[in-house]
Amino acid sequence: MNLTGEEQVNELSKILLEVGSLLMSSGANSARIRITINRIAGAYGFDVDLLITHRALMLTIYDEEQDYFYSRLKRTSPHSANFRMVSGISRMSWKIVEENWDFDQVEQELARLKSLPHYPRWVVLVMVSAAGAAFCRVFGGVYLELLVTFVATFIGLFVRQEAVKKSFNPYLAIFFAAFVSSLIAGAALKLQIGENPEYAFATSVLYLIPGIPLINSLSDLLDGNIMNGIVRGVNGLMISFSIALGMIGAIVIYGI
Repeated sequence: MNLTGEEQVNELSKILLEVGSLLMSSGANSARIRITINRIAGAYGFDVDLLITHRALMLTIYDEEQDYFYSRLKRTSPHSANFRMVSGISRMSWKIVEENWDFDQVEQELARLKSLPHYPRWVVLVMVSAAGAAFCRVFGGVYLELLVTFVATFIGLFVRQEAVKKSFNPYLAIFFAAFVSSLIAGAALKLQIGENPEYAFATSVLYLIPGIPLINSLSDLLDGNIMNGIVRGVNGLMISFSIALGMIGAIVIYGI
């Protein structure tokens, strides 16, 4: 691809913002996003300044020798966890540096990464439910409690997936999931099914805990990205509050 200087900068800015957007929406922290974008830009001989917010990225590419600046803005999609995307982009950035990839190769690799299939829905439901049952076992639960936790997690996660598909507010989707899981596990506690049904009740909502937002919040705060750290931390607290409301709803209904 033979591009003029202005076309090259325009194309590079689109690639860098796409990379940053994919990393942000896949659960990467601000430091990783900044390092990856600087690595790719440096491989093509440009310097960049990057402003990272929770819902948008602003990029300025500049060439001090030619006294040339170019700025661009891109909104990011809702955040989720996709470590396959994060690791894939990291490997791609090093290949750009070491193998001198052109823009066509980078765009093809980004298209490939975006087209990678997610795990089948039933696999996610079963494995997350098994993880919830494992947490219950760690807390001291036995067979009946493990079964209750598995069922509560399975149905609660299914409800959350359906709520997300129907474009409900993400916090409301988490509330629905926590409420349903707590209702199922709370029934076991109300009826005293098992030796320690409270273990099932306590662990039935652990799959909703916002580990990634809270970890990224602390990481951003320690790196000096104060605004992003606060926003991610508040997001984690809102998720935790939604979980608590769902559990309180079940507690009030059963009077436990």
